[in-house]
Order: sequence, then C-alpha cells, then structure tokens
Amino acid sequence: MSKLIKFFIAVIFIFSTFSSHSKDLNLPKNLIIKEKIKEYKDVFFKNRLDEDINLSNYNGKLILMNFWATWCEPCKEEMPSLDKLAVDQNFKNLEILAINIGQEKINKIEEFYNKTKIEKLDIFYDTDVRLAKKFLLRGVPTTLIINKEGKEIARVVGSIDFQDNRFKSWLQNFD
Repeated sequence: MSKLIKFFIAVIFIFSTFSSHSKDLNLPKNLIIKEKIKEYKDVFFKNRLDEDINLSNYNGKLILMNFWATWCEPCKEEMPSLDKLAVDQNFKNLEILAINIGQEKINKIEEFYNKTKIEKLDIFYDTDVRLAKKFLLRGVPTTLIINKEGKEIARVVGSIDFQDNRFKSWLQNFD
C-alpha cells in the first residue's frame, strides 16, 4: 500500500473518530451513555411514609434516579441543582427520585433537606442498600437516567451540576 493511501486512511480515521465523539465532548465528563440499554425489573424503594414504591409506577416518564447519602460531601453540593431541575419548566415529563442509600433515619434525611434548602424533591430511601447492589453502584452520588420505557440509557457517576445547560439540552431529547 502506498504511503499516500496510508496517509489518507489515517486522516479519515482521525476525522471519523473525532466527529463520532465530538457530540460527547459537549457533555459533562462523568455522564456515561450506555451503548447497551438495560431494563430493570422489580425495583422497589420506600417513600417518606415507609410505603413500598415500585419504579414501574413511573413508566412513561423520563426518570433521574439519584442515589445519595447525608454524609456525602459531593451530594451536598449537587442536591440543590437537582432540586432546581425538579421544577424546570422546560421539562414536562421528568420525574426525579432522590433515593437515600445511607441507611439513615427519616429525621436525618429531613434535616439534610432543611440544611441544604431542598424544597421540591420527595424523600425516598433504600435502607438495606439492595438497590446499590442491583444497579452496581460504585459510590454516591450516582444518577441513573431511565427513559420512558423504563430502561437505563445513561448514568452520571459522581456529582454534576444539574443546571449545566449542556446536560439539560441533552436530557431534553428524552423528555
């Protein structure tokens, strides 16, 4: 193969690689878009009244399932922007489920909400941490993005500013 042909193949490869990832370059680094979407069955957690809630109750909605704990410093920074996203008028079909997995009592969660001025998010929790195992969480905060069909399409590992316009613009594609 001539050097000229090798050169053109290399140039085409470089530009095709760049263009296929250029869309991702505008998104937060810790947003991981799933190549293979995954559906989860039998996902249960508790609400503030200690009632079992089934994730399937939210089918037909775009879901942000945020896992957090009161002792988590990045969670303290992240939660106010998540609270603002819950009332963003640009989203008509978004449901945010902030699920505490810190094995903490309701009064401690409520105290956290008061201190961080969380006003719009409901309180959910998973006391036995079975969801952390089911979703293979590596730490908190982690946010799963679940489409209207109930399938995980992406996740944010670590904290994120949910008011980031790049993220919100991308998320609106699924609302």
